[in-house]
Amino acid sequence: MPTVSFPPRRIPLNVFVFGLALASSPLFAADLTPEQIAPLLARRIIDADLPMQQVQEFTESRVPRMPKAESRQAWQAIADRLRADVLEKVVFRGEAARWRKAPLRVEHLETIPGGDGYRIKKLRYEAAAGLWIPALLYEPTKLEGKVPVSLNVNGHDRKGKAADYKQIRCINQAKRGMLALNVEWIGMGQLNTPGNVHYAQNQLDLCGTSGVSVFLLAMQRGLDVLLAHEHADPKRVAVAGLSGGGWQTIFVSSLDTRVTLCNPVAGYSSFLTRARHLKDLGDSEQTPSDLATVADYTHLTAMLAPRAALLTFNAKDNCCFEAPYALPPLVEAARPVFKLYDAEDRLRTHVNEDPGTHNFEIDNRQALYRMLRDNFYGGDDDAFPGTEIDVEDELKTSDDLHIELPEDNATLNSIALSLAKSLPQGENSPSASRDAEAWLQRGRKRLAELVKYHPYDCQANKEGSTTKDDVTFTWWRLQLGDAWTIPAVEVSPAEADATVLVLADDGRISTAKRVAALVGEGKRVLAIDPFYFGESHIADKDFLFAMLAAAFGERPLGIQASQTAAVARWAKKAFEQPVTVLAEGPRTGVVALVAGAVEDKAIEAIDVYRPLGSFKQLLDENETTRQMPEMFCFGLLAEFDVLHIAALARGKVRFHNPSPRAAKDLAD
Repeated sequence: MPTVSFPPRRIPLNVFVFGLALASSPLFAADLTPEQIAPLLARRIIDADLPMQQVQEFTESRVPRMPKAESRQAWQAIADRLRADVLEKVVFRGEAARWRKAPLRVEHLETIPGGDGYRIKKLRYEAAAGLWIPALLYEPTKLEGKVPVSLNVNGHDRKGKAADYKQIRCINQAKRGMLALNVEWIGMGQLNTPGNVHYAQNQLDLCGTSGVSVFLLAMQRGLDVLLAHEHADPKRVAVAGLSGGGWQTIFVSSLDTRVTLCNPVAGYSSFLTRARHLKDLGDSEQTPSDLATVADYTHLTAMLAPRAALLTFNAKDNCCFEAPYALPPLVEAARPVFKLYDAEDRLRTHVNEDPGTHNFEIDNRQALYRMLRDNFYGGDDDAFPGTEIDVEDELKTSDDLHIELPEDNATLNSIALSLAKSLPQGENSPSASRDAEAWLQRGRKRLAELVKYHPYDCQANKEGSTTKDDVTFTWWRLQLGDAWTIPAVEVSPAEADATVLVLADDGRISTAKRVAALVGEGKRVLAIDPFYFGESHIADKDFLFAMLAAAFGERPLGIQASQTAAVARWAKKAFEQPVTVLAEGPRTGVVALVAGAVEDKAIEAIDVYRPLGSFKQLLDENETTRQMPEMFCFGLLAEFDVLHIAALARGKVRFHNPSPRAAKDLAD
């Protein structure tokens, strides 16, 4: 069997790659067959609703509350600090800090006829790292002096910038004398490619660069384009959008004070309500890693003060963010702050009743027009009418509005692949030190920090037992700290001489063959389902809850590894025997390696079947948080790849049945 090692040679690493899985070898003599063991492994131990209840409580308890401010000056200091912290600690991490400083790159293309009073100029601009955004500038044909500008963003509409309701909004703004920029959103319209699915954002996170930065830069560069226009009035800058466009609107408007009026439509809610209203959980950009360690969306709403804000929600929204529960916490947080500035009239709300579903149709658009009229035109309805102009016959097709993009236009996935080429790097690489023990201690500490490791205590509660053919089955509820309860099945032959902790991507119910073989060898098996796996799987919106946990500064991988390590410590003490870990699958394989790295005393050895050879494989195959939520731990690949973590486990690590790609990665 080939041994995989890397410098420094003095690091006590024993990693073996086996071409044959245990299951393909002759089984040791065992009285029980896998078919007999399977139903006993499958017996339910915890309530079906418990995983959901615990993750809801886990996240809800971490929502930051609104700070109290008794004066305008006090709140301004709070808002300035929050804005700086979100930008520096959440958004512009890693390479994004460099992208932020790059000059605007914009290319103006053809101009096409619009309708009476305006033309449409096609252009593209670079958001970040070679990702160009197509955009349409609706420009009045007669321009004098400085005029208001509006950034019109869109949500999860495959038509993108060609969506009728968005075109209508832009045309109406231009006919009233405004400069209206209609920008494409990443993943929609012309940018609707597999590499731009929003869950790919977390691929950048894995590389230590904040994925949400690309989204914010796409909006800020759009503002740059507008404000570079010779007729742009920097005192009258609006942003508006529906759904994901509503999220874009609150995000850029709270963080970029160049925006002086915003209208988020059915686009966001507080983390206070999201855990209970599951349709609000949102995509990766709406729950970026660590945002909720700094601010909730209540804070972002209050940070709009004293600038003009129209919060539009729909009464019976069939998508998300229904007005009855989503709007009140935002207003409750923001209104006192607007009052500090004597600007209560600048905070408005609008609840759409007809049709009341997820929309930015005429009622919601006219609420925006009135807001623009009152704040940008002194309330003059003649200068800026609050009623909509019928422009249905001026709408263009997607082909009409198509904008040429570079053939090699970057995507979220291609940006991540580019970032990963030089990773991992830094002092946590084994080759960075010739002192093995110092490297191990430093690496373990840093790995624990990256995955947000918790040294949970484990309290075991016996739920019953039975004996079959001299093999005892015991069902355990394992309470880990005050947050988690996971199920475990102990399978013990008489005179067991060792304990094997078993976990699997498909849950413990899938391990019957492994368990039968191990018991036949005279080993005690403890089959567990950590967070998210098997019986601990969240029943609804599973991966979105995993992302939500990351938004609160936790890491799903760290939760799982912490649970596994805690069970190993308990098992070693309870059974007074060495504990090894067997993981079946690439996901639990990484969990086992991390657990073995941070818990070097209780875990003696690790066997991983069907391992992941490198985190870079996830990027090569464009995997996302939807399939593997725990694998996209912020900054992990920037400092450690799979073999680095195996090295930190120090003990013997054996990889079985790797795929050809994984075998190559492990050998390299």
